[in-house]
Amino acid sequence: MSLIVFYEKPGCQTNARQRRTLQAAGHTVVVRDLLDQPWTADRLRGFFGDAPVADWFNPAAPAVKAGAIVPAALDAASALAHMLADPLLIRRPLAEVDGRRSAGFEALCRTLGLALEGGARLTGCAHPDGHPPCPAPTAAGD
Repeated sequence: MSLIVFYEKPGCQTNARQRRTLQAAGHTVVVRDLLDQPWTADRLRGFFGDAPVADWFNPAAPAVKAGAIVPAALDAASALAHMLADPLLIRRPLAEVDGRRSAGFEALCRTLGLALEGGARLTGCAHPDGHPPCPAPTAAGD
């Protein structure tokens, strides 16, 4: 089994389910707070590989849902600049496994050779439209 460095938004119910799924499959998951990492454009870019720029974004991010950010209209440099300014835009989780990086749970499952079960419950926001978003992380890190 693999050691996975798992960058998540604290308090995100979907990321918590994803972690539990990985742990149940026998992987060791080391959790990092996506929002307080010292991201640089080069470091962040390494997680996206050959994926189209639009796929780098969290489709449930408030700015994306509101139309303030249109991922398909951005080039790589602009996308990274927006993500560095607002890490909630980044597709989660980011993960590192055996020197390989990925963005999004589907990509992580492909890296691990893990069958993705549970559909949107493991890949999309757990909250239906109109539901309040996950609580903001607290200083205690919960």
